[in-house]
Amino acid sequence: MSFAFGIGIGTQNNQGEWLEVFYQQPVMTPDNTLLEVVQNILGYQGGNQGISASSEQLSQLATALRQTGQNNQAALADKAAESTRPVVVTVLETDDTASSTPEVYLKLHLISHRMAKPHGLKLDGIFGLLPNLAWTNEGAVDLNELPERQLQARLEGRTLEVKSVDKFPQMTDYVVPKGVRIADTARVRLGAYVGEGTTVMHEGFINFNAGTEGTSMIEGRISAGVMVGKGSDLGGGCSTMGTLSGGGNIIIAVGENCLIGANAGIGIPLGDRCKVEAGLYITAGTKVALLDDNNELVEVIKARDLANQPDLLFRRNSQTGAVECKTNKSAIELNEELHANN
Repeated sequence: MSFAFGIGIGTQNNQGEWLEVFYQQPVMTPDNTLLEVVQNILGYQGGNQGISASSEQLSQLATALRQTGQNNQAALADKAAESTRPVVVTVLETDDTASSTPEVYLKLHLISHRMAKPHGLKLDGIFGLLPNLAWTNEGAVDLNELPERQLQARLEGRTLEVKSVDKFPQMTDYVVPKGVRIADTARVRLGAYVGEGTTVMHEGFINFNAGTEGTSMIEGRISAGVMVGKGSDLGGGCSTMGTLSGGGNIIIAVGENCLIGANAGIGIPLGDRCKVEAGLYITAGTKVALLDDNNELVEVIKARDLANQPDLLFRRNSQTGAVECKTNKSAIELNEELHANN
């Protein structure tokens, strides 16, 4: 059984190179009958590849899929057969490193469709396969072809609006997950996992391969690789350090029912029910004064030693400036647990 499948409508530049692909109905673990049809009609011989399909081939594919009971994919193939844009049928036999733009886009769709979670797919090397594009009101445009497209639009009495210049498009041009609110859709990239019940306010941002389990209020930044647990809120202007922004190979995550205050930030994974005071940025090497229930100093440790521990409150002493940590359990008990696991 293969890993993933998708019939995509895409955009190519004047050299026939793929710029982007839209998969309305991607499939995880497609059954063997679907793949047999693709083998017979499109000559698929195994492996991971995106196969360009003609209108005639897509009509044949639709007929064969319908005969095997794959009605949803058959209907999609029928519609794709009428497309004026190029169509690609992408098959991923395994979750190996992608080798083409259509393969990368299928993986990003799987995450945004909530079929796979961040860190659940192999995404290394994708930057080299994603061209930097002008994302316009008329779709993706190759940057080398942009001046001519702008001129042509003006000659025809139109304006070609360039919304961004980036390797990643906004998610909502491809996928709008069920049960979410996104105030500024430009701030959520394709490849984000936005759990049901999540609200992303105007200053909120969710990168690719990152996201929320759901029921969260996001007014801060969720960097690449970061997953936020259910019920956790990110205050205005706060940030999470992802693997692309100095976090190295440490997987930064936020547990359930946490609160990161406005303009705060984390460079360590938080356990459940943790709070970070507004304006306080904690990195792995931050020296933290561990306090007991009487606010007495137990020990000064590095923040990395508190990674994934639940029920912590991080704050800055307003008189001394020291970073402090309290817990709803005894800090001494926590300290003993930390040393027992060293």
